[in-house]
Amino acid sequence: MKILLIEDDQETAGYIIRGLKEQGHLVDHASDGHNGLMLASDSSYDVLIIDRMLPKIDGLTLLNMLRQTGITTSALFLTAMGSIDNRVQGLEAGADDYLIKPFAFAELNARINALARRPPLEQQISIYTVADLEMNLIKHTVTRARKIIHLQPTEFRLLEFLLRHANTVVTRTMLLEQVWGFYFDPKSSVVETHISRLRNKIDRGFDQEIIQTIRGAGYRIDTP
Repeated sequence: MKILLIEDDQETAGYIIRGLKEQGHLVDHASDGHNGLMLASDSSYDVLIIDRMLPKIDGLTLLNMLRQTGITTSALFLTAMGSIDNRVQGLEAGADDYLIKPFAFAELNARINALARRPPLEQQISIYTVADLEMNLIKHTVTRARKIIHLQPTEFRLLEFLLRHANTVVTRTMLLEQVWGFYFDPKSSVVETHISRLRNKIDRGFDQEIIQTIRGAGYRIDTP
């Protein structure tokens, strides 16, 4: 596996690089956000490991920039910023996983392997359609009635998950786990807030509502 580590602490970087190479991985290293962005723009990497607190360009901004340019490489934030708000920010920026420092290398390695087991985008369905809405995962675009709809990274992942599970009731717990990476209930309205924002963008002004609320159960998108 080819991995890019973006970490400014040399001791931490050396520890991670040694461990990954012992596992047989190819590892490139950038010690600041600017160089990390330049390297990560090469889509040949399998996984990105990114610190949040980086010089020149912080990790959150770096990943946002990559996602906005269509780079879909799996990304894991490895950081000391461990509050729920920090994790939500990281996942909303487009991260696939979030690991807090200090960490055990065995867990980092397991999470990297889990990310690598996800099927490549080209092996998955690349275009979803329902009514006059279309989501293109390759181009990272959403349109309705041929009108471009601009979604934030978390809104995009939320809609993608609902479409992947079309005709099935998706529960709040499922969304917390699969979209936000929470394996516990943060006791917040994060799901409801994002569903509302997503509806405002894809349903408001159109005759047919795409996202249905199943009272007491969750949400569902129906396809013919």
